[in-house]
Amino acid sequence: MMGIEIIPNWHPIFVHFTIGLLSISALLYLAGLVFKKPNLLVAARWNLWIGAAVTIATVLAGFYAYNTVAHDGPSHAAMTDHKNWALVTASIFGVLALWSLIKHRGAKTVHPAFVALILLASGILAITGFKGGELVYRHGLGVMSMPEVSGDGGHGSHSHGEYGDAGHHGTAEETHDHGSHEH
Repeated sequence: MMGIEIIPNWHPIFVHFTIGLLSISALLYLAGLVFKKPNLLVAARWNLWIGAAVTIATVLAGFYAYNTVAHDGPSHAAMTDHKNWALVTASIFGVLALWSLIKHRGAKTVHPAFVALILLASGILAITGFKGGELVYRHGLGVMSMPEVSGDGGHGSHSHGEYGDAGHHGTAEETHDHGSHEH
């Protein structure tokens, strides 16, 4: 069984909470504005406040990752780009969280300008997340090893069972015959 020791740092864990909470907050703010439902605004505020708090841990873990993950020149440039986007994104959501805490706590409505800004911030968050994903999937950062791929589409010579690539049904042993392959 694999334990937490395979993860080089906590950034990948925290970042998913940041993205989820802040994105849902923006959608709830939009729904609260459109449907004029104060309970949606309460949920939106709590998602924003909790998301902003988690973002502090995400940024700190990101700095740790930036300074400790093994990387080369091109991946360093990509990490720096992601870091710069992340700092801007975190700052914008920090300001929105403070604005919400000071001006909207307990409010039954929300100003359309606030909703427009949080939706814009969510777009920036998506770009930041994409750039983070590129660090892992394009540059291989933060992973212990990547499989060597050969053959069609990176599937090499193993089969996905009777369903092919359309779906994985059954256990890993039933659909992946790795007995004769070197790993």
